[in-house]
Amino acid sequence: MPNFSKNEQNSLNILDDLLKIARQKGAEAADAVRIQGISTNVAVRLGETEEIERSEAHDLGLRVLIGKQQAFVSSNDTKPEVLDELVDRAVAMARNMPEDEYCGLADPALLATDIPDLDIYDDTELDSERLTTIANEAEEAALAVPGVTNSEGGGASFGHSSIALATSDGFRGAYSSSSYSVSASVIAGEGGGMERDYDYDSRRFYSDLRAPFEIGKSAGERAVKLLNSRKMQSVQAPVVFSDRVSSSILGHLVGAISGASIARGTSFLKDEMGKQVFAEGINIVDDPHRKRGAGSKPFDGEGAANAPLNLIEGGILQSWILNSSSAKQLDLTSNGRASRGTASPPGTSTTNLYLEAGHLSLPELIKDIKSGLFVASLIGMGVNGITGDYSRGASGFWIEDGEIAFPVSELTIAGNLKDMFLNLTPADDLEFRFSTNAPSLRIEGMMVAGT
Repeated sequence: MPNFSKNEQNSLNILDDLLKIARQKGAEAADAVRIQGISTNVAVRLGETEEIERSEAHDLGLRVLIGKQQAFVSSNDTKPEVLDELVDRAVAMARNMPEDEYCGLADPALLATDIPDLDIYDDTELDSERLTTIANEAEEAALAVPGVTNSEGGGASFGHSSIALATSDGFRGAYSSSSYSVSASVIAGEGGGMERDYDYDSRRFYSDLRAPFEIGKSAGERAVKLLNSRKMQSVQAPVVFSDRVSSSILGHLVGAISGASIARGTSFLKDEMGKQVFAEGINIVDDPHRKRGAGSKPFDGEGAANAPLNLIEGGILQSWILNSSSAKQLDLTSNGRASRGTASPPGTSTTNLYLEAGHLSLPELIKDIKSGLFVASLIGMGVNGITGDYSRGASGFWIEDGEIAFPVSELTIAGNLKDMFLNLTPADDLEFRFSTNAPSLRIEGMMVAGT
């Protein structure tokens, strides 16, 4: 039997009572979720505190099903009379909703029976005074870098949250998590030659967080390196995405292989299952059970068991991202990727998604590039999920004769994601920092549009 904390057990007891009332009042099936959280965020600028924000959330959501009709209601009040009214409203709404042949709870055979300890909760609490000190330390380190002339601010935050889920099929699960972050953003140069950059870190455990001084110093140095950027002529060339922006490529993949997109037929990869969609040797994995992972969770948003999933193996597309509803639409089985809020149907999401590291260092990855672009930042979201056409603003550094040569800005990079995936080579610099991670990536033959 899982060892729930007192708070988690209290939430599960509330959900049990809610489901019991729902069944008594006519629901044929139901599930309920309770999400609680506290967080504190501090922002400083030029040594002065600009914002201290403290928030607490206690949200509860109920889904009831009557035949193929379903309804969702939510509340932040758990008093018995409020919950009773909540159930009445949900049942009445469900009886008046149009039928959805794909709605329903997760298949009981898929429900998690083991809730692993993923080491994602640190009980350290940081008050606003400590967070202010951290934010100031990051900003001061950034301002101390020669060439930095102004600040957009330093920031620090911490948060604790807990999620409890129960279903009328007998699933009961809960887990708690924590997060800590620090950031700095500064400006280098003066007049029309100013450049901005930042650095940021977020971790489950406070002790794993990069030092504020390191974050600030990195932000300042990044901004200074961008000074005296040049404009470039349009050219077709290799483009290297730094490990700071390369995860965006995985984001476009996720949108293209979500079960809902495939069921609607609105994805440029809808006919590619089992086919070569990435270069040979490319592996992309989603691992919900990674210890201290930013996206780790012991079960999905419907209570289904989850496990590491190879989305791309050897460059070949292996799986869609599925919850119960999208799996039914595709005549498949959920793979435990349901996400859940308190007031809407379950969606789909990845957990700890990553593209496996390659075998070349970053210098080795670029050493044969005679002329190309190293992307340090991206602007805009010009991606067509139906055709795969890709176009985004970019800045960074020009590569000449295999070396980083000088900063460049006001560029647009364009291509098609199908071609980009197939012409992609990863470096060996993968780091697990966020919920989606990728090493630096080289993509051949992109259009780089300049002046």
